[in-house]
Amino acid sequence: MNYVETIRKKIGHDDLILAGSNIIITDSSHRILLQKRTNGTWGLLGGLMEIGESLEETAIREVKEEAHVDIAKLKLLNVFSGPQYYFTLPNRDQIYVITALFHAQIISGELLADGIESLALNYFDLENLPENMEEEYKTYIQFYKNYIKENKSI
Repeated sequence: MNYVETIRKKIGHDDLILAGSNIIITDSSHRILLQKRTNGTWGLLGGLMEIGESLEETAIREVKEEAHVDIAKLKLLNVFSGPQYYFTLPNRDQIYVITALFHAQIISGELLADGIESLALNYFDLENLPENMEEEYKTYIQFYKNYIKENKSI
């Protein structure tokens, strides 16, 4: 049982502050890797921190679980928090999320959707993203686009 499941058994659907990582992985053509989630939407790979992990370790673990690849050269791009990151999930769980956004590169492995959290994995051009994306991921990707425009590189 993971941390969130353990806490939810104690507090039910009440507010819970959660920290996590999302990762922008790019290929040699500067396209970004997105996963098709079980709810049918596209988004970045990532997930919630477990007890004892750093945000970097969370990013590495989540990518390994969801896409079966290893990443390295993690670069922290930004930390997102605030009232716009307060959500009520379809199951009525209330969460306030603090998210670290990283850029990383794949160093080994072959992309393979896990079939549990990722139904498909595809690279997309930054100017031709799927329409079926949640606003949270659009925000992170827009931040990344602005970041590379301002910094001329990653």
